[in-house]
Amino acid sequence: MFMPDTAAAAQFTVLGTDGAPIDSADRRLADFYAYPADLQTCWVRGNMIASIDGGATAGGKTAGLAGPGDRSVFELMRYAADVILVGASTVRTENYSGTQVPVAERRNRQARGQAEVPPIAVVTRSGNLDPGALFFTRTEVPPLILTCTATYADAQRRLGTVAEVIDASGSRPDAVDGLTALRALAERKLFRVLTEGGPLFLSELIEDDLLDELCLTVAPLLVGGRAPRIATGSGEVLTRMRPAHVLTDDDGYLYTRYVRLR
Repeated sequence: MFMPDTAAAAQFTVLGTDGAPIDSADRRLADFYAYPADLQTCWVRGNMIASIDGGATAGGKTAGLAGPGDRSVFELMRYAADVILVGASTVRTENYSGTQVPVAERRNRQARGQAEVPPIAVVTRSGNLDPGALFFTRTEVPPLILTCTATYADAQRRLGTVAEVIDASGSRPDAVDGLTALRALAERKLFRVLTEGGPLFLSELIEDDLLDELCLTVAPLLVGGRAPRIATGSGEVLTRMRPAHVLTDDDGYLYTRYVRLR
């Protein structure tokens, strides 16, 4: 196999223990997932999990890959966010409900000038969501429904009493535009954005150059089969990222955070 001359110049660093382990309740762990200070526009963080062979689900759901450490990090990121942005298929598949925030984290959020509980914002072109689902009935704050011009009136009629429905179309009235959706969130001072997918929505953010960072948990599992990747859109881009941190736990999970180079 041909090897370019540049391969000889590569340098590697062996990752290892650097100091005492950090417990999941230690506030220092939250510092690893702090958003940039003084945001005036949306900063979009993706949080996904994948097996070591690239599968984004096991048995059709992400929960099949998760462990205790991943759930702790998942909650930490939710507590840090102003809003949680997801695609409608993820809400249906994972049977989403509203965000649960313990008392101590509510105080921390208040100290940062945030609302006690972050709302969930759903991107849905069709607006086809069940108003009786847990997503609407088990929540302290009404969700946001980001839909398109073509279905806005119908979505407002069906969901307007249980959610805030927003027309987030751009130039196409039959599609939700990512940039327009983020502008709608920014108008509501929801700058710290956390997206939990799904794969198609994450891919759209990547293709539109709207993803600022990706926190990827690598589960020490092989799943094989036809599990999707964490991003499964039709377009392809090459976005350069830099590693911000890599953590691990006793179960062998890796917690990576990559930030887009600017």
